Amino acid sequence: MSNAVIIKEAVKKYGDFVALKGVSLDIKEGEFFTLLGPSGCGKTTLLRMIAGFNSIEGGEFYFGDKLINTVPAHKRDIGMVFQNYAIFPHLTVEENVAYGLKARHVAAAEIGPRVKEALELVQIAHLSKRKPSELSGGQQQRVALARAFVIEPSVLLMDEPLSNLDAKLRVQMRTVIKKLQRKLGITTIYVTHDQEEALAISDRIAVMKDGVIMQCGTPQDIYAKPQNPFVAGFIGTSNFLDCTVASGGAVKVEGLDIQVPVAKDYTGPAKLSARPEQLFFADSGLPGEVLFSTFLGDFVEYEVQLADGQNLIVNEYTKDTTSVHAAGEKVFLNFDPTRISVYEAESEEVITC
Repeated sequence: MSNAVIIKEAVKKYGDFVALKGVSLDIKEGEFFTLLGPSGCGKTTLLRMIAGFNSIEGGEFYFGDKLINTVPAHKRDIGMVFQNYAIFPHLTVEENVAYGLKARHVAAAEIGPRVKEALELVQIAHLSKRKPSELSGGQQQRVALARAFVIEPSVLLMDEPLSNLDAKLRVQMRTVIKKLQRKLGITTIYVTHDQEEALAISDRIAVMKDGVIMQCGTPQDIYAKPQNPFVAGFIGTSNFLDCTVASGGAVKVEGLDIQVPVAKDYTGPAKLSARPEQLFFADSGLPGEVLFSTFLGDFVEYEVQLADGQNLIVNEYTKDTTSVHAAGEKVFLNFDPTRISVYEAESEEVITC
């Protein structure tokens, strides 16, 4: 039976260093939830606290309505998939997958069918008699997944499980993981520093920095409406421009006047964030010069230098154009004011809807 995971004001300290600064999360039953952020942000620390591997200096952790702060790791009913797979080299594939069931004293007659089903789910039933040394990295990862799924845990925890795989295999395996999670409906908490991976597999994402959650939401919300410049810069690519805001959302940027929808009234210096696909070539706007272009199949990526020397990245989709702007060409850039984000210069709080 899958469980919701509720975290209230979690604090973790290492001496004088505070690794987690009052983190609160409400992870829904059956949800695929990702902790995303750069190295040192606290995401693995939080995962290990959920698992029971790290001590808790403050806050409360619940599986459903059960407080688990003092519950030992082996009694928390979790499945864990590690970065290094952590499968036993002296056991066969089927023995590795059966290990957790035997540790839980599952009846011997039940173990075989459950192991077979788990191996079929991850599509390696034909490798059941092999040792880990006879498997590829992707196959070893499937063994680790089967071993975690087979015990039918209340919560499944994954700590950067794809980081040791090559790029193509990472894409294949993240699809396998997401399909399995949806099929089995297990509450899953996944740690990664890979933004694309997080966007591709998650129901919701918590973006972390310095032990604090900067934004929590669906992949679509976080990408389209980043709540601060850190999230805008960390998730995907963003162009940042200094601007000023007058009452009612009138924005002046590099001499260009635009009107943006605002969630709160603010006047003063600000920072505008626009993703490459949110900029477009126009008959008027920000004057610039194309430095170079990169053809990437479905779109062309341009680097355009503005009059003040700042470079912007612009994506133009090939379905929308029949020509490519040449290096040295003088152009104008403009924005869709309903899609960009504007932040207060000092507080970095978002003011756009």
